[in-house]
Amino acid sequence: MAMAHALVPLLVVSVVVAAAVATADQERESDRIRELPGQPPNVEFSQYSGYVTVNPARGRALFYWLVEAVPAAGPIAPLVLWLNGGPGCSSVGYGASEEVGPFRIRPDGQTLYLNPNSWNKAANLLFLESPAGVGFSYSNSSLDLYTAGDAKTALDAYAFLVNWLERFPQYKYREFYIAGESYAGHYVPQLAQLIYEKNKGIQNPTINLKGFMVGNAVTDDYHDYLGTFEYWWTHGLISDKTYHNLKATCLLESSQHPSPDCVKNLNLASAEEGNIDPYSLNTKPCNYTASLKVSLGGRYPWLSRAYDPCTERYASIYYNRPEVQMALHANTTGIHYPWQTCSDIVGTYWADSPRSMLPIYQELIAAGMKIWVFSGDTDAVVPVTATRYSIDALKLPTLVNWYPWYDHGKVGGWSQVYKGLTLVTIAGAGHEVPLHRPRQALIMFRHFLKNKPMPTQ
Repeated sequence: MAMAHALVPLLVVSVVVAAAVATADQERESDRIRELPGQPPNVEFSQYSGYVTVNPARGRALFYWLVEAVPAAGPIAPLVLWLNGGPGCSSVGYGASEEVGPFRIRPDGQTLYLNPNSWNKAANLLFLESPAGVGFSYSNSSLDLYTAGDAKTALDAYAFLVNWLERFPQYKYREFYIAGESYAGHYVPQLAQLIYEKNKGIQNPTINLKGFMVGNAVTDDYHDYLGTFEYWWTHGLISDKTYHNLKATCLLESSQHPSPDCVKNLNLASAEEGNIDPYSLNTKPCNYTASLKVSLGGRYPWLSRAYDPCTERYASIYYNRPEVQMALHANTTGIHYPWQTCSDIVGTYWADSPRSMLPIYQELIAAGMKIWVFSGDTDAVVPVTATRYSIDALKLPTLVNWYPWYDHGKVGGWSQVYKGLTLVTIAGAGHEVPLHRPRQALIMFRHFLKNKPMPTQ
């Protein structure tokens, strides 16, 4: 009898574990995307999407979209979390739909076609709309939308990962990386630091973080401003007077909360730049009043074939269609505002924003984390000069001096390898590198995963 009583707790534990596994299986299967409206035939990878609650008390839930790797990537391909910035912009609208995801949206907003340079050729891609209020992610407390900031965003993203891995246990212990661009230059290292701190002392952490990569990333307010003003001036976009006034009024300011004098000079600089696309200097901006583009089926003779400046419009059409939301298991609570590529509220009322990520870089470099920083060299918003000033401030020893890297015999960009960090530039790319130079971006991503220098021939 004593033995029978001793077995009772074990049986209870076994039943609880089995129930938890069954629940996770059910949740995962209910998140499976059967088929997206307008999806092309012969899709050879699985997709899942849905919500993960990160704060039950306030009813805060984040929306995700998992695109699994193609079979050729192998059975244990790494997991990569992709984050877009803003703050307040959607990783579904940007990262998934016009950058590294498997599909592109046609100009009619009705059908999709395959992206031949999707990053799921090398890894499993997890797109997260973060923080709450961005895209389909929501909170039952509207105050959360007006009090978003860096710290809460990192904590919610961490809570998301912990809970998501319970639903997808096959990715526990898998090699894990974080990637993103623009203001995700804050999100990515902050989340990496939080995971690193939580993993301390754990022999086999479930979040097996190996490194991160960021592109055209907001990194350090002083050096970002300095490099940006210099880029504008050396590219003939602003006058000498405005250049000097910007340096006098903005260099010691916060990029998220600049002073009135700084804002005045930034507005003057914008007026001097004129009607350009600052995110991609070599291409024309999308003309929102012209109907000619639609009638041409999205083909613009004056643009590189790799770039369509109106892609945001197509995403806004597609993701507001009820049948698309149903297929994605999105907007299940009936959010009272339409899906947008960027949230006006979240971005306007952003709270905490540390002026520099460089201390986090120093901590994670010392911890041996793999860190790559990339930059499209025709971006005037967070230009390559800003990135180089920030990296220079780290005062890292150089392992491999500045050199050109090649794609099919042509220079794809330049690179320099430091002790603990690799810098890669992509020639001719704007702010969204995978949108402007998709093939070269995929080459870079493969080299990042293997931690191999960019090809020299």
